[in-house]
Amino acid sequence: MSGNLFSRWVFRVATTFLVAQGATVTASAEHIPLRITVVFNNVPQVPGLAANWGFSCFVEGRGGNILFDTGGDGGILTGNMRKLGLDPKRVDAVFLSHMHGDHTGGLDAILGERSGVPVIVPAEFPQTFKDWIAGRGGVVKVVAAGDTVAKGVYTTGALPDGIAEQAMILETESGLVVITGCAHPGIDRIAAAAVRLRGKKITLLMGGFHLGGASRKEILEIIARLETLGVEKVAPSHCTGEAATALFRQAWGSRFLEGGLGATFLIPDPGAHISADRAS
Repeated sequence: MSGNLFSRWVFRVATTFLVAQGATVTASAEHIPLRITVVFNNVPQVPGLAANWGFSCFVEGRGGNILFDTGGDGGILTGNMRKLGLDPKRVDAVFLSHMHGDHTGGLDAILGERSGVPVIVPAEFPQTFKDWIAGRGGVVKVVAAGDTVAKGVYTTGALPDGIAEQAMILETESGLVVITGCAHPGIDRIAAAAVRLRGKKITLLMGGFHLGGASRKEILEIIARLETLGVEKVAPSHCTGEAATALFRQAWGSRFLEGGLGATFLIPDPGAHISADRAS
C-alpha cells in the first residue's frame, strides 16, 4: 500500500467501520490503527520479495513510521519496502534491537535516504557505533528500560545476556504488541519484562525468537511460560527455527500468525482482534 493510499485508508476508517476477524469496530481519529509490515526476513512468505538472512519491519501508527531493525542489506531492504509500497523516505525513526549485522546492515541505506532521522539505541551500544550513526547524518537517541520512544511506543531496555538487546513495546487498547529482533536474552524474559513495564497482557508477540538450536524440552518450557503470561497470539520468524516454529504453531493453533517476509499485521484500536493479511 502506498503512502498516499495508506493516508486515505486511515481517513476512511476514522469515519466508517473496520472489520477484523468478524469483529466490527468503530475507529475514531484518536484511534489510528497500528499496521506492521515485515520488510526483511529470511523466512519467505509473499512472492516477489527478496528473502535474506535478517529481520526488519515497518511500523505505522500513532507514534509515526518507525523502522524496527534494518535487516542485513540496505539494497534488499529498500527494494522490498518499495515493492510493498513503503517509501524509505517516510521513515520517522529507526529502532535497533541489537548490534548484529543482520539487524543493522541496512541502516546506512536508510540514513542515505533521509538525513537527520533519529536512531533509537540502548546505552549499551558501543560509542564507536553511535559516532558512526552521527557521522552518517543520523541523530542518536539513547534509551533505557521503560522509556517512551514515541506515542504509544516503548522499549524494554537492553536485557543483557552476553548480547545487549532491546525489544519494542507497542501499546494498544487490545493489549501490547511486542516485537523482537533475535530475543537473545530469551523470548520469555522479554515478554515478562514487557508485561512488567506496562502492566498489560501481550496481544501479539512477533519477530525472531532465537530457538534454532534449542531442544524440544527447552522450547516447550518457554511455550509454557509464555502461555502462563497470557500471550494471545504469536508470529515467530527469522531465527526461531523450523522445529520451534512448528511447536508454536501447534500450541497456539488458530492464534498462530505467519510472520514471514511481506506479512502485514493490522491491529485496530480500540479493542479489536488482530488480523493478518498478505501484502500484494
